[in-house]
Amino acid sequence: MNIWYNATQIDPLLTPAQQARFMRTVLVFNGLIYPPLTAIWIAILLSLREPLRRLTAGQPVDPGRLERARRRVINLPWWAVVLPGLGWVLCIPVFLEALVRTPDSLDARLYVHLPVSFAISAMISITHGFFIIELLSQRLLYRVFFRDARPWAVRGALALSLRARGVMWWLAAGVCPIGSLLLLTLVPENADMPAFARTVAVIGIALGFAVAWLISRLVTEPVEELRAAAQRVAAGELEVEVAGRRADEFGPLIDEFNHMVAGLREKVRVEENFGRHVGRAVARRILERDGLGGAEEEITVVFVDIRNFTARSAAAAPTRIVSLLNLFLTEMVEPIERHGGLVNKFLGDGLMAFFSEGTGRADHADAALAASREMLERLARLNERLGAGGEAPIAIGVGLHTGRAVVGSVGTPRRMEYTVIGDTVNVASRVESLTKVLGEPLLLTEATRAALRAPAALRALPPQEVRGQPAPIAVLTPVSSPR
Repeated sequence: MNIWYNATQIDPLLTPAQQARFMRTVLVFNGLIYPPLTAIWIAILLSLREPLRRLTAGQPVDPGRLERARRRVINLPWWAVVLPGLGWVLCIPVFLEALVRTPDSLDARLYVHLPVSFAISAMISITHGFFIIELLSQRLLYRVFFRDARPWAVRGALALSLRARGVMWWLAAGVCPIGSLLLLTLVPENADMPAFARTVAVIGIALGFAVAWLISRLVTEPVEELRAAAQRVAAGELEVEVAGRRADEFGPLIDEFNHMVAGLREKVRVEENFGRHVGRAVARRILERDGLGGAEEEITVVFVDIRNFTARSAAAAPTRIVSLLNLFLTEMVEPIERHGGLVNKFLGDGLMAFFSEGTGRADHADAALAASREMLERLARLNERLGAGGEAPIAIGVGLHTGRAVVGSVGTPRRMEYTVIGDTVNVASRVESLTKVLGEPLLLTEATRAALRAPAALRALPPQEVRGQPAPIAVLTPVSSPR
């Protein structure tokens, strides 16, 4: 474009002697300046060949050499600016000096026209070259040189910021084409002027689209990748990783996003593994609270215990007892968790669970009673299966009590236990023991009855003495409880 422009627009401002000098200068300048600049560019690329070969083959590379190669890869677009830019800048004094040395006087307009012509041509070629080299290096070199490294953390590398990228886009797509058209006003009118102006306008539009496409690949594409990855994470897909390697602001953004997703994966893994021991809901509460201590809240505690389990254990093989116990606990835990309760601990031949607003049940007393009744129903079905296999049935006692307690983690910073502490727990345990005395499988205290939000058919039993309590406790049992 520059050669065509000079040949069609500058020539009218030159005398025959100046035209001959101008063409000779073009040949000499291109023959002397651009071959060394091209050789420097090729040498820079060749310096990356050996590290590239070794990295591709999975062979070790000297750390110092690898660091220099990585820095050079990031700075490649700037070399594409400096080397051609040097050639364009030198054009201004060289061509003006060559024209001044002719015997003919120089048209004063050329002192403005030639520098502006070379400057605009330089801006067009340099800006587009920068984006092209940057895009190619990211596609072809980053994936090898930065497979296990962060481009944005390389010392001595100079990545173009997003703000500077916008300025360069403005120069390439706006200033350069418009400047070219304005430059045409400096030349004398001739027949080719309208056609050349139209050509410059078309080329300017085409270059604007080219820069827009390059910008979309360099800026919009990583934004779209991050958006799509964020949507997949929001949908629960945590095996997501944005693979792009960038040396600009997108670099730390992509790394932090991948780090965040890895943290979520680890949290889910810990929650799942931890939840197998304390329940997933408890695991989430522990991870959210993160530390010792707890909070006081009103809860309904449920104790479940197998009657005469010690005698049964003495008469059976340990493996059979463990298998039977796991089968029993599976049947008991499912209704507790389904009704929003938390199994706090297994007690050998029984378990302790609690329901509260913190577990998602503001009607914790109703939920605890419903879960307890369902446990007895499931036990009845389990006993039918055991009887069909010649096994003795299982009898249990279930005790409920409602009151204030502290729920949280206790222990030391090195070892903690998530538990429930308070007299409410002790009373619930004692009430469960009363099931053996009263011959009822399910007992609840007056405090639990008072906390019920829905009416329930209950039968009051005589108040009972409970160890540790100053007065007898009123207990009740459902009118029809499965046995």
